[in-house]
Amino acid sequence: MHNESNSARKGIGMTYETLPHWFSGSPLTHTVARDIMQYGPIARTAIAQMHGLSQGTVSRITSDLMHWGVIRETGAATGTGEATAGDGRLPYGFEPKQRTGERGRPQTALEIVSDGHVFAGVKLHDRMATGILTDARCRQLGDAITVPCDDSHADAVAEAIGGLVEALRSSARAQGLPDPQAMGVAIGGYVTEAGNPVEAPFLHWHAEVDLAAMLDDRCGVPTGVFNDIDSLLLHELWFGEAIGLPRCAMVTIGAGVGYGLAEDGRIVGAQDRTYGLAGHLLVDPDGPACFAGLNHRGCAQCLINDSLADEYSKAIGSSSSYDDYAAAARRGVPQARQLLMREAYRLGVLIGLAANLTMPVKVLVAGEGAPLAAVEMESIRRGVREFRPSQAPDVRFAMLPGGWERWAAGAATQIIARFVG
Repeated sequence: MHNESNSARKGIGMTYETLPHWFSGSPLTHTVARDIMQYGPIARTAIAQMHGLSQGTVSRITSDLMHWGVIRETGAATGTGEATAGDGRLPYGFEPKQRTGERGRPQTALEIVSDGHVFAGVKLHDRMATGILTDARCRQLGDAITVPCDDSHADAVAEAIGGLVEALRSSARAQGLPDPQAMGVAIGGYVTEAGNPVEAPFLHWHAEVDLAAMLDDRCGVPTGVFNDIDSLLLHELWFGEAIGLPRCAMVTIGAGVGYGLAEDGRIVGAQDRTYGLAGHLLVDPDGPACFAGLNHRGCAQCLINDSLADEYSKAIGSSSSYDDYAAAARRGVPQARQLLMREAYRLGVLIGLAANLTMPVKVLVAGEGAPLAAVEMESIRRGVREFRPSQAPDVRFAMLPGGWERWAAGAATQIIARFVG
C-alpha cells in the first residue's frame, strides 16, 4: 500500500493533490473502494454485478485492498450467495441477481477499515467555527466543538481555526485516537478549483485568500478549503440521503440561498456554481423587494433570514431579529405564523423549480432556516405542487436535520473522498 501524504508548499498554498491519499491503485480499484465505503458491508457478487465484472476481477481487486488494510471481511452476507448490501443500500434501480444452483462457501461481506484514521471537519458560520472529528466512514468521534470567530480578517480566522484544531487534537487524545491526519474547512462563497476562497460575502472577503496555506502553517495539518454547499451535498452522496441516486439536487436556506446538483454520485461542476445561482429565481410574485437591492420582487432572497426578519418587523411594526420571528412562529403568534406559511410555500416553489428544471430523483433541503420551514410541511407541499404538471410524479424531497455538525461532516467528507480517491 502507498500511504501518500505531501506537505504544503510554503508560499504557494494547498492544492487538492497535496492532501493525503490512502493508497495508489487503478481507477477500478478506487471505484471498488468507494463502492464498499458507500454501500458496505457488501458482498463481492453485488460489486461484480454493479460493474459487469467477473468474480475473478473483483476477487483480485478486493484482495489487494485487504492486503493494503483498506477493507476487511465482516461475517457472512445475508442470503445464500446473494448479491446483497449489509445496510440495504444499493444504487438506485440496481436489482441484484440471485445466484441459483451454485454451491460453495457462503458469501462474506466487505467493509471499509475505518478505525485508525481520524479527520477533522470545520464549518465557518455566524461568526463561529464548528469542528468535529470523524473516522474514515465520516462517523463523528466525540462531541462537536465551537469557537468564536468574531474578526473576519483572514489572519484572525486562521487563528480561530487554529485554536479549534488544538481543541480537536486534545479531544482525539482523550479518546485514545491519533491526531487528525487532514482537515477540511467549509466556507460559504466562491472557492477556486485550487481551494482558495475568492468571494466569501459573509466574511466580507472579495479577493483571493490562500486560507489553506495559512491554516497549514498555523495548524500543522494538511488542509483543504471547500464551498460549504458542495461539501454538504458530497456528504449526502457518500454517507447520507443521496447514496446511490443517479441525480440529486440540494436547496439550502438560511443566511443565504444555495443550490447544488449531483449526477451519478458526483457534483456537477461549473465555475459559477457557488455564486448563489438560485438566489434570484422568482418564488413569490407578491413577495417583498429583492433584499440584495436588485430591481425585482419575490425572488428567492425572500427566504434568507435577514429578509424574513425585515418582513416580520414590518408586519408587527417593530424591529425584530430572525430569532424573534422564529420563536414567535413556534409560539403561534398570528403574524409570525402567517409569514411562516408564506415562507414554507416559497420554499416549496423553489423545490418544485429545482425538480422541474433538473429532474432529480430527490431534492434535499438544508440550512439553518430549513427546520423552521419544516413546521409547515403542508405549505411546502402546496408550493411544490403549484407549478408542477399534474401528470408528473410527486417530487421526492427530504428535509435534512439541522445542526452545524452535519456541515462540518461535509468538510470532512471532502477530505475522505480524496483520501479514498
